[in-house]
Amino acid sequence: MVSTFDHDPSAAQRELWKNEQIALSARISWHDDHLDFDSETLEGLKYVAGVDLSFPENDFEHALACLSILSWPNLEVVHTSYLKTELHLPYIAGFLAFREVDPLLKLLNQLKQEHPEYYPQIILVDGNGRLHPRTCGIACHLGVLANIPTIGVAKNFLVIKEQDSGEELTMSHVKQECRTELLKRGDYHLLQTKQTIYGAALRSTNEAPNPIYVSQGHRVSLATAIKMVLACCHYRIPEPIRRADLDSRAYIRQLQQHHQ
Repeated sequence: MVSTFDHDPSAAQRELWKNEQIALSARISWHDDHLDFDSETLEGLKYVAGVDLSFPENDFEHALACLSILSWPNLEVVHTSYLKTELHLPYIAGFLAFREVDPLLKLLNQLKQEHPEYYPQIILVDGNGRLHPRTCGIACHLGVLANIPTIGVAKNFLVIKEQDSGEELTMSHVKQECRTELLKRGDYHLLQTKQTIYGAALRSTNEAPNPIYVSQGHRVSLATAIKMVLACCHYRIPEPIRRADLDSRAYIRQLQQHHQ
């Protein structure tokens, strides 16, 4: 499918987005801020959510947003919400939230109105949080706008270059270090410069040597984020995000079969 996006955003538009991310970043809490469960034992946790967007094959404009609610600690799906959405922007590195956060917010608002009993206490987001050039990835964006604890979980991240120090954080360098450091499930490598800890590369299972990248979204500490993600992993990808991904893809296939 050929893209019909009107145009790539101008430099001026990108600058506005950067400023919005910087403003949002100032509102983020990087601590366990008013969690209604115990951050050490996870006692009191009842529901954890995962969010993701899936696309029909060769179509990057019509998406299906998915919100999966899983019970804790057995990680069984208790509620799933879907929202068909048309995206008006192409994917632009560093600005994913401006393309995808609106349908996720709509799903959360819809859940709060229709099934408040399933409203999650924390959300795992398929994307980065603090591990972002302006420390404001989609997990931060969603967390601040919904005022809910969020964690970013991603399979990759953008190069982070600090203007003040000139230090760089790159995936290629991190991957080299992880090969020798992450030997078993639960091992992690902090993603940091001299100034900032951005997140952690986490080995989530013994079977999967490639790490996932965990970072704070909003109202959660990095220690709690790592603990939470690891506790959610039966496979490499934590179960809330894995189910949002699998179930949304299955739903798309059903829709396509129905229209054939």
